[in-house]
Amino acid sequence: MSHITGTGKYELLLERCRSLEPVPTAVAHPCEASALAGAVEAGQKGLIAPILVGPEMKIREIAMKGGIDLANAKIVDVSHSHAAASKAVELVRQGTAELLMKGSLHTDELLSAVVARETGLRTGRRISHVFIMDVPTYHKVLIVTDAAINIAPALDDKVDIIQNAIDLAVSLGVSTPKVAILAAVETVNSKMPATIDAAALCKMADRGQIKGGLLDGPLAFDNAISKEAAKIKGIKSDVAGDPDILLAPDLEAGNMLAKQLSFLANADSAGLVLGARVPIILTSRADSVRSRIASCGVAMLAAHARRKTLEVAT
Repeated sequence: MSHITGTGKYELLLERCRSLEPVPTAVAHPCEASALAGAVEAGQKGLIAPILVGPEMKIREIAMKGGIDLANAKIVDVSHSHAAASKAVELVRQGTAELLMKGSLHTDELLSAVVARETGLRTGRRISHVFIMDVPTYHKVLIVTDAAINIAPALDDKVDIIQNAIDLAVSLGVSTPKVAILAAVETVNSKMPATIDAAALCKMADRGQIKGGLLDGPLAFDNAISKEAAKIKGIKSDVAGDPDILLAPDLEAGNMLAKQLSFLANADSAGLVLGARVPIILTSRADSVRSRIASCGVAMLAAHARRKTLEVAT
């Protein structure tokens, strides 16, 4: 299967979006052709209603050069990327926007506006990143976390990282997401902290400290992904061979894993930041249009799930 056409798993997700209304989305500093085109195209597909936050003249100039139609886009004029990040976050705080999307500014610049104590979008949870991956050799969408934000997460951080991923998977239609907690081995070993964390996280799930998912670990990658490999090792597990979520022991492992799946297994990956007041769409300049659209579709489903939660709460 080719990298371009993908394997249809994203298309199934986008099918779920069809009946939903577009979500107002603050796009911070879309001042580069692919960032602007991605936001506008997601708008044309009815996933988001983009509010472009950045220097208006520059945005219009890029649109003209790239043949990008801005007819239905709102533009909020600010002078530079730093102001764009602050303004986009402010639009979310006011309720004008329900999603935040990274344009062509640096990720750190956007996230520092998100985590600002007085003016940001913090919640009680730690923020974390997920890659929602369409891997041609795997039978369903796979969520890999955390490969971009938490460098060396402690046990408490992993609780939030898992809960963020479970809540997202539920909003994508998975009733009880299965979480494989990765390590280099499938046995608990006091010299390997990731295995001890895995055992603790599974017990925390048993005690209701992590809700809504089915956890197993430690699992080596082969046992997590292949029922056959787990069987050979004598591992009896409902998660092995069928996980929806892979929890990496740290950022480096997660990042390598996600990039290996992209570059060796031709996976497409959509990126989101979770745990803030709203989902944040993080795309990179190297992303295909399909990945960008999938990121918006996933965020849209998460935003609609959040609306339902807020309705129940009120």
